[in-house]
Amino acid sequence: MAWQIAHDLVKDLADRFGVDYRVEGDHLHFERPGVFGSVEVTESELRVTGELNFFLSYLEPKIIAEINQYLDEHFD
Repeated sequence: MAWQIAHDLVKDLADRFGVDYRVEGDHLHFERPGVFGSVEVTESELRVTGELNFFLSYLEPKIIAEINQYLDEHFD
């Protein structure tokens, strides 16, 4: 179930923010110009990490809010 939620989260990010993504082992990697990161899936958690370049850093609060809202909706 965690894998499906992680995949859905990255797909949602891809649709909303135009990122590409791929699966490598237990990680989903996403990227677009100026943005890259990954979602690590374990039995007990999803760990989302990412970096934005300087010009996109103003989007950080919005992206964090979107990810938190998505995870709250799917894990509560």
